[in-house]
Amino acid sequence: MNLEVNGYNIFLILAVTFFASLLLVPVVIKIANHIGAMDKPDLSKNSRRIHTRITPRLGGLAIFLSFLVGYLLFGNTTEPMNTIFIGSIIIILIGIIDDIKTVRARWKLLAQIIAACIVVFHGNIYLAEISIFGLYLYFGWFGYILAVLFIVAAINAINFIDGIDGLAAGTSSIYFTAISIIALTLNKIGGLDISLCILLLGATSGVLVYNFYPAKIFLGDTGSMFLGYMIAVIALLGFKTATVTSLIIPIIVLLLPIMDTLFAILRRLLKGEKPMAADAEHIHHQILKLNKSKTKTVLIIYAINILCASISIFYVLGDNQLAILLYIILMILVVIAVFKTDILFKQKKSRK
Repeated sequence: MNLEVNGYNIFLILAVTFFASLLLVPVVIKIANHIGAMDKPDLSKNSRRIHTRITPRLGGLAIFLSFLVGYLLFGNTTEPMNTIFIGSIIIILIGIIDDIKTVRARWKLLAQIIAACIVVFHGNIYLAEISIFGLYLYFGWFGYILAVLFIVAAINAINFIDGIDGLAAGTSSIYFTAISIIALTLNKIGGLDISLCILLLGATSGVLVYNFYPAKIFLGDTGSMFLGYMIAVIALLGFKTATVTSLIIPIIVLLLPIMDTLFAILRRLLKGEKPMAADAEHIHHQILKLNKSKTKTVLIIYAINILCASISIFYVLGDNQLAILLYIILMILVVIAVFKTDILFKQKKSRK
């Protein structure tokens, strides 16, 4: 699928997918109510859920359908796109089932691996080579395995951060925007990866209108897994088509979800728990503890994500020294956060 992209078309495509999602969300809310895809609050003390009212899930279905509308209106059928769609349908279906009745983590993981394998092995979308700070790495056949792992990791990273209104949708929108700006900067706006970014930016932003605090609908696993899946596919396509050739770009844009996922796995292992077990110690939980405001928490994380995206853009523009300096500052802040919060291990409370 290649969109005939110019200044006019970009805004037209964004407008169509944005308004399509705005119109689809009320319909999806009715569907969620009808089939029982509802998220009920858990008011127990140690609950990881922080909402206080019953809220429909399936916001991801509205994103997928509005994305599909944009594709049908502006896109052309290609073999890679067909493969991406097959994988996305698997993700959407398992997400819908989970949003109605909780699916065990092992079955969701299996569905994610199957979808990833279809894209990688049938679509031939894999990680052949990367560069980072001037170093080039060639993976050969191992690039296929890395690509599958990368897709599954991205799906779960976005799924992990989807714990507060508007966070996953906003983070994804920032990613789509950053990659599109990078493509414009490099004059590589016509590739499949950028076409997907433009379609998804409009679709996700429309749902974000309803998903921002106080949310009228949640993305559900349907949305968080689909967005994670598409983010990973876009990143792999960027490497394949040389829109984005450096590993540092997608890593920095997604720094917060990646760090949150790594900390979550380490935290649970240190406690002797399963890596995929749910808890209430994610980055958004930590920030929420400090300021007690859901809106401020999301806006703070948006600001950090925008800073991360800006570092990637500086890197592409050739200002590597500034990008590396900002990256080091971010890493220092991360280390401070680890020792000042419960994100990795419980802090000892000082006696008053």
